[in-house]
Amino acid sequence: MRQIDRDSLPHMVECLRRIAITRWHTFWARLAAWWWGVRLGPGCAFNGTPQFRRHPRSGITIGAGCKFNSSPVSNLMGVDRPCIISTLKEGAQIHIGPNCGFSGTAIGCASKIVLGENVRCGANTLITDTDWHTDDPRTGPDAPVTIEKDVWLGVNVIVLKGVTIGENTFVAAGSLVTRSLPANVVAGGVPAKVFKESDAHQPGVKQ
Repeated sequence: MRQIDRDSLPHMVECLRRIAITRWHTFWARLAAWWWGVRLGPGCAFNGTPQFRRHPRSGITIGAGCKFNSSPVSNLMGVDRPCIISTLKEGAQIHIGPNCGFSGTAIGCASKIVLGENVRCGANTLITDTDWHTDDPRTGPDAPVTIEKDVWLGVNVIVLKGVTIGENTFVAAGSLVTRSLPANVVAGGVPAKVFKESDAHQPGVKQ
């Protein structure tokens, strides 16, 4: 155990504070999930209060062990908003796999959004399968989004409708993903494009 001295004390107090806050927010988040009919797996943890909104006759399923950062300082990159998970139409389906992580992430679904296991969503990311303003003739039809396992979305990434991101792919900070990306690549930009293949042997990348 780390020695307690003046140098380590602020860090240790902050760790204890985060543990207490996470337990408190997790209690209320589970209550909110129950109220909105969100199927929430065991072991999910919440720092800050998320926002759930489930349209009647739609579904939201969140796998075990997912973590949600919604308070402004829950991620030291800075979180601009709480995590917002919403279905917008009857029949819409959100499926989030186990052990995913979110920081101020908004997921808005009118058709179908599927996230595989171990997906990381950096601060203030947005994932949506719709143009939202469907009463405007300039909008197009909704189109499903699939983000496969072990994908990492950097801070402020936006993923738009009709996109599939292959497993193990990393999307650089600030990118706008308008077209599908293959597995095992590094991509980025506006719109996002592939820069290079990722090294499947580097530490932290699962086989």
